[in-house]
Amino acid sequence: MRDPENAAFYLEQILEGGNMELFQEALRAVAKAQEGGVKGVAAKANVSRENLYDALSVKGKPKMETITKMMAALGLRLAVVPANQPSSGADLP
Repeated sequence: MRDPENAAFYLEQILEGGNMELFQEALRAVAKAQEGGVKGVAAKANVSRENLYDALSVKGKPKMETITKMMAALGLRLAVVPANQPSSGADLP
């Protein structure tokens, strides 16, 4: 999950399912897989390690700002597309 394209596909598939707790868990997994782990992602995102761990915990309620900073640190971004548009990974094998 270190590769941004693979991480993006993984996160997008989970996000499309609409389960935000699962998306949070997936974000945590992607962060842990990065070089430096969650601590490294927190540093790149300019967010304290403790705040990022709290936000990604099972009981965490991350702010949109935290998510966007984290996504940027992972080399990703969130996008809004029409609901009837297939996901970017829909045509992948």
